[in-house]
Amino acid sequence: MQNNTYDFLKTNFHVSDEVLNLISESEKETEEHFARLDDIMAFNQYKILDAFQKNRIRDRHFSWNTGYGYDDAGREALERLYSDIFHTEAALVRPIITNGTHALTLTLMGILRPGDQLIYCTGGPYDSLEEVIGIRGEGNGSLKDYGVDYDQVELTEDGKIDLEALGKAINSKTKMVTLQRATGYAWRKAITIEEIEECFAFVKSINPDIVCMVDNCYGEFLHVKEPTDVGADVMAGSLIKNPGGGLAYAGGYVVGRQDLIEKVSYRMTAPGLGGEVGLMFGQTRTMMQGLFIAPKTVNAAVKGAVLCAKAFEKLGFDVCPKAEDIRSDIIQAVKLGSPEALSAFCRGIQSAAPIESDVVPEPCEMPGYDDPVISADGSFIQGSSIELSCDAPVREPYTVYFQGGLTYEHSKFGVIMALQELFNKGLAGC
Repeated sequence: MQNNTYDFLKTNFHVSDEVLNLISESEKETEEHFARLDDIMAFNQYKILDAFQKNRIRDRHFSWNTGYGYDDAGREALERLYSDIFHTEAALVRPIITNGTHALTLTLMGILRPGDQLIYCTGGPYDSLEEVIGIRGEGNGSLKDYGVDYDQVELTEDGKIDLEALGKAINSKTKMVTLQRATGYAWRKAITIEEIEECFAFVKSINPDIVCMVDNCYGEFLHVKEPTDVGADVMAGSLIKNPGGGLAYAGGYVVGRQDLIEKVSYRMTAPGLGGEVGLMFGQTRTMMQGLFIAPKTVNAAVKGAVLCAKAFEKLGFDVCPKAEDIRSDIIQAVKLGSPEALSAFCRGIQSAAPIESDVVPEPCEMPGYDDPVISADGSFIQGSSIELSCDAPVREPYTVYFQGGLTYEHSKFGVIMALQELFNKGLAGC
C-alpha cells in the first residue's frame, strides 16, 4: 500500500526518494510515541461522547434564534457541554468572540480592575497580547490605560516556571496570575499539566483569592486532564484551533468559575446583559460537531508535529520540542537559520494545501505583531491553525512554527513538501 502511495507522490507531486526514505525512517522511530498519543485521543473522545449523552443533545439544539438571541436552547446546550468537558461551573462559547486574543482580552478586562496587578508567570505573552496589556502601544484602551499594573516572571533556563521568582513578584495588589500554555513565538516546550498544577497550588498557598488563569490556545485534548482539572480558575481559547475540530467557522470560549464567567460575559456584551443575549448565527451544529471530532483532529496534528521534529532532527536542525518529548500543545518549532530556509519551508507547506496551493507566501506586516510575519495557510477556515499551517516572525534565528492537519496524512504531507522545498533549494542541511 505504501508503495502505491509513494509512487503517487513521486509522480504527481515530484517528491524525491530521498525525502520519502527520510519520512519512512522517521515514522518507524516514532511508533511508540504515536501509540501513547492514540490512548490520549481515545480517552478524550469518550469523555466528550459522555458529555453529549449526559446533556441529551437533540436535533432541536441545531436551530437558532434571531434578534437578541434570548432563550437559545442550542447556545445553552453548547455551553453546558464545554462546562462538563472542562469540569467548570460555567462557560461562554460564542461566534462573536473573534479569536483567541479576543477571548483572552475579554477574560483579562472582564476580571481585572484599576489598581489590580496582573502577573504573567511564563515570561512575555504572545505578541498580539502586548498591546492588550499595554507593554507596547499607547492610548489604545489597554489594561495599562485602565490602571492595571503588569509584571512578568521569566522562565528558568530549562523552560520551567520560576516559582521562587513568582513568589517574590506576588504582592497585595496581585489579582491574577496567568500562564501561557503554548510556546507562542518562544523557543521552549509547552507548559505541562503537571507544571500548571504545581504552579497554581503554589499561588493559592500564598493567597487563595488570586485568580489563576490559563491561555489554553493550542493545548486542548493534549492530555487526559485540562488546566481546569488542576487548579485553573478560568481558561480561554479559540475555536479555530483545537476544540473547533476544523469545523467551527469562528469563535472562542472562556470556561471557569461562575462568578468569573459572569464578569467576562458583561465585558462581552454589556453589564446586566451578559451571556443571556447574543446570536449563534447558525453555528451551533458545526461548533458541536467540531467539538465531537476534536480529539481525533488534535491527534492528527500532534502526530504530524512529532514526525516533523523527528525528520528535521535527522537532518541536523534544532527543534523544540524533541520528537520524544511529552507534548502540551500542537506546535512544532524548527530553527531554520536563514530567511531563505524560512521562506522555503513556508512555500512547501502552502504547496501542500487543499486551498490556494499555488500562492507563494511572502512576509508582511500584521496587526498586533512587532516583526513582519510569513505564514502558510491554505485552509478551509481562514486562519484556522488546527488545519495545516505554519508561521514565523522574520527575525533571527529564523524559527518556523508548524502546526495542524485535519488528518495525519495531510500533516505528514505538509512535512514532506516542506522538506522537498528545502532539498530543491539546497537548504536541507542546517
